Amino acid sequence: MSKKDLPENWKISERSIRAIQVAFEFGTGVSEAIRREANKNGLSTSDQIRKIVQLDVKTPKRPRLTVSLNEDDYRNLAQRYGLDALDRAAIREAIRQELIDFGNKPADEPPTSAH
Repeated sequence: MSKKDLPENWKISERSIRAIQVAFEFGTGVSEAIRREANKNGLSTSDQIRKIVQLDVKTPKRPRLTVSLNEDDYRNLAQRYGLDALDRAAIREAIRQELIDFGNKPADEPPTSAH
């Protein structure tokens, strides 16, 4: 299959794969200012940087939050939620429900430390 025969959504993905991530290290003042502004604007920090340097910012089709989990994290979460450490789908669902609960609580309610 040649490039011109690829489905359109694959062509878009191919362009995304070619993007190069650029990382910056700043003191906490600059980093926090960018994070605060991103939060105020409802943007990711990456999109806020794009906005600052006057690059296009596309509205995500499905805004997502991500977290990286290692094997120890899965074991700890399984214990916390009373689940099997190998049942990644159940752990993911438990995290999802906890995040929904977090997002739906009143802003003045103190955070909980356990599920």
